[in-house]
Amino acid sequence: MIHPNRQLEKGDGSIRIQIGNKLETWDSGVINGIYTPVGENGNNAEEEPTVNAPEKKLTLFALQLAVLEKMATAFGAMGFIWATVVLLGGFAIKITIIDFWFITVILFIEGARLFGRSHELEWQHQSTLTIADGSIRLNALVSSSKDFILRAIKGNKNPISGSQSRKLKEKTDEAIPTPTRTWRSSEVPLLPYVGLFFLSKNISRLFSWLQTLSALTCIALSVGRLIWFFLGANIQSDQKCDTDCRNMRPALYLFYGSALAEALLCLSEKIYWEWTITYRKLLEEVNVECQLGSSGMVSIRRFFYDAYSECINGSIFDGLKLDLVSFATELLESHFSYEQLIGAQILQKFSTNPQFSNDTLRKIGKSVLVIERLVEMLNWKNPREAEIRRAAAEILCLLARKKENSLRVAAIPGAMESIASLLYTRRSSNGGSDEIGEKEIVRDHPYDEFSDLNQLGLTILKNLAYDRGNCEKIANTRGLLPQIIEFTHTGEWLLSDRFEGDSQLLTVERSLELLMLLAKTAGTVGKHLRREIVEIVITISNIREILKYGKKYPHLQCTGIQILINLTSDVEATERMGSTGGIIKELFQIFFQERNPENQNQIRVVAEERMANDVRVAAGEAIAKLALKSDKNCNRILNENVVEKLVRALKNSVLRKNSARILRNLCTYSGQECHEKLKGVSAAAPTVLREIMSARNKLQEVMLGLAAQVFKFTNPQEASEAFDQTGITETILAKKLQEILELYKYPSFKVPRMRRFAIELAISMMENNRRRVRTFKVLGMEKALKTLAETTSEVESFDIFDGTIGLSRHVTPIHKLVENALELLQMDEIQNYDADAANPTIPLQTYVSI
Repeated sequence: MIHPNRQLEKGDGSIRIQIGNKLETWDSGVINGIYTPVGENGNNAEEEPTVNAPEKKLTLFALQLAVLEKMATAFGAMGFIWATVVLLGGFAIKITIIDFWFITVILFIEGARLFGRSHELEWQHQSTLTIADGSIRLNALVSSSKDFILRAIKGNKNPISGSQSRKLKEKTDEAIPTPTRTWRSSEVPLLPYVGLFFLSKNISRLFSWLQTLSALTCIALSVGRLIWFFLGANIQSDQKCDTDCRNMRPALYLFYGSALAEALLCLSEKIYWEWTITYRKLLEEVNVECQLGSSGMVSIRRFFYDAYSECINGSIFDGLKLDLVSFATELLESHFSYEQLIGAQILQKFSTNPQFSNDTLRKIGKSVLVIERLVEMLNWKNPREAEIRRAAAEILCLLARKKENSLRVAAIPGAMESIASLLYTRRSSNGGSDEIGEKEIVRDHPYDEFSDLNQLGLTILKNLAYDRGNCEKIANTRGLLPQIIEFTHTGEWLLSDRFEGDSQLLTVERSLELLMLLAKTAGTVGKHLRREIVEIVITISNIREILKYGKKYPHLQCTGIQILINLTSDVEATERMGSTGGIIKELFQIFFQERNPENQNQIRVVAEERMANDVRVAAGEAIAKLALKSDKNCNRILNENVVEKLVRALKNSVLRKNSARILRNLCTYSGQECHEKLKGVSAAAPTVLREIMSARNKLQEVMLGLAAQVFKFTNPQEASEAFDQTGITETILAKKLQEILELYKYPSFKVPRMRRFAIELAISMMENNRRRVRTFKVLGMEKALKTLAETTSEVESFDIFDGTIGLSRHVTPIHKLVENALELLQMDEIQNYDADAANPTIPLQTYVSI
């Protein structure tokens, strides 16, 4: 039996929309069109040419055989009519006794051949079912014995435990046919005491030999009688032949000639059949091209017999309309498990084959009935139907990767419940387990028999979760969300040692990816989902275990952190995550950790370094989101004594952006009681000034936001030292802010807070030293602010976004900031500003030149 391919693609499954030449833009931000067509893997839909189907060779061969068969049948029918109407009807009395018996024998032989031909196909079908049934039992036995041998080879002290012995017995029992309410074709005792002889396979061969012998006998009789005529023997002498029998000789010639032609055509068909099937091995050739494996011969043989039957029973062209995909979908509707298995395996193999997958999945996706049948198969719990269930799950897994197919799958009533039936866990079956029990499961059961189905079920749900409506259905399915989160459970017992391709780790990875998609859902559906995810008490603690012990698996850590980032859009979730012990500590350990690559090749080192940097960036983003508008989380972060490390991290190209975000949020949202702990943030001033002058885009934006807060914790002497250290004067900084506002005349979706932070920093500079007001006024800041006031947008009033929906609104809207800055510039007391003795007023010409 063909075991389905269990190595699924580990791609993220993300949908990428490629925008055409004509872009709908808003300054530098790009709004993706939702109507852009996407292909099966998320790329633009481009129809690939359909490959030449290997089964066309079989349908063509069936047509050629049908042509010979129908020609033989036509000659036989003509000979039968000629014999009954002309010879036996017109010359019944005058025909010789020899010809009478020859004609009778030939007609009897022809009748036997037609009888054998009409029933041979039926018994050939039964023989394929017998082979399929036998192969199922044989493979079950082979599979069970193979498991026993593999365990013994591993050298375990107890190669087969009690539970494993029970499993082996169950698999062996599956190989033994169980009593049913109907007869199996392979069990029918046609005759008593000779049941072994009268098997389907033997009877079909008997009919085939009967046809061959009939043809040979007919040839012998016809040729023998024609030779007798041509050698000069007379039916009756011409002198004695009256007018009533003068046409007898031509009539006999026509009859024996038609009988000979029929027999030769029949024999030619048999020879062509045997040469093509036995010597040319056409069935094996097609099976290899279809890549159906060793047991695929049953499917190919059954398909060929079906095509041949269509050509014989109907038009010779009916068989050309058949293809293996349609043949397999019809078998899915059968009431017999062996036929269902044949159909499921064909579709499973074709769906995973790059040559045939597009065409196969397209045909399956067009038929709602086939999809419903596949979904129904997911509920089958009978051990003898396990292979059918697994094949159906893998087909649906691939089918759901295309959006229109995923919508059809999710629209089937009870589809989510059927998919949820694949998510069986050993822990959920006994109501939970402790760490010791889990370690024993890992050691004694390195391969979980349910892990394949778990991974397939989670992957199907993951592919469905790219649609918001499907996410809502997942959330509304009773008990499904807790079951998904249950699979994220890990610990040191699982993550301490490296298991390449370990099934439990793959299951954890799939569940984390699915949970990340659910937590990222936009709109009210996403808001509801995030609350439900957080309300499940094990969610955050499971992710904490992955952060704590998953150092060897950075991809798991990264996915877990992304879940935390997505959950932070909910205020209550943010507080719960911050209050969960160890979350903030583990995030900082990941954020600051330095990896020492082992002795590996350069490509492997670069890949691991890139993955480690991704994890650190994600950890920094999560910390920044936790600190956003949460004084409690800010206090928890400051208790970790990380301010100095964050300031140093501003010089790290990988960490500087998120370090700036974290420091800004700490300075902005921490309570008054925490200000003492933030004094060390003033050391960041020189780095911040340099980045404002040299950085671009997002980094410049976050540095502007940090600068507006850093100088609140910096005394005049420290500020002066920072400007002296960098060689940047306050006037140069003011001019830079002026340039930024002129550059971003319109809000940018990529850096929506650039103008806000620039105005905040300008206001902070003017409030701390009123002499700077004149600097900004001379540089033309007032005009720039008035122009900016006409282009303000709601996008500049939010810190984070859920798609196109703004979340976490700023306390002060952008238009209010502009008004405050203009009020400072329009004050008339500029001439009364006190000049700092250490910094005398610079003439206006100097400002302008700078």
